[in-house]
Amino acid sequence: MSSIPRPASSGSSEGGDPAMDERKRKRMESNRQSARRSRMRKQKQLEDLTDEASRLQVANERMVQSIKAKEEAYVEMEAANDILRAQTTELADRLRFLNSILEIAEEVSGLSVEIPQIPDPLLKPWQIPHPIMASPDMFLHGNQGLFA
Repeated sequence: MSSIPRPASSGSSEGGDPAMDERKRKRMESNRQSARRSRMRKQKQLEDLTDEASRLQVANERMVQSIKAKEEAYVEMEAANDILRAQTTELADRLRFLNSILEIAEEVSGLSVEIPQIPDPLLKPWQIPHPIMASPDMFLHGNQGLFA
């Protein structure tokens, strides 16, 4: 490799203009500094992107855990709802049976018994009658009332 001839003006100041060599030296030093700054910028960009990737991985893991927890809660809630639906159906069947006994007793005894209609809670659960227990002191202001 040392056998490659180089031009005399490339690095030597023999026969060359000293001002030209100084400008070339300054230009080379400026290029080195620019290259160093460029490498530092790239290194900082790489570190920033690595940090962001780490933060996003942590956030992603948190979201995955949150989704799993919500899915588990959903499954539990569905199971509880299934139990409540079965209980509602069973209670409605019992009420129908008791109403049929009341109808038979009404026919046999001749007494008039009021037998309420049984709403279908599975079709319109918002129409199930819920008695409201009100008391006179419910709206009083103070420590005892509802709107205290």
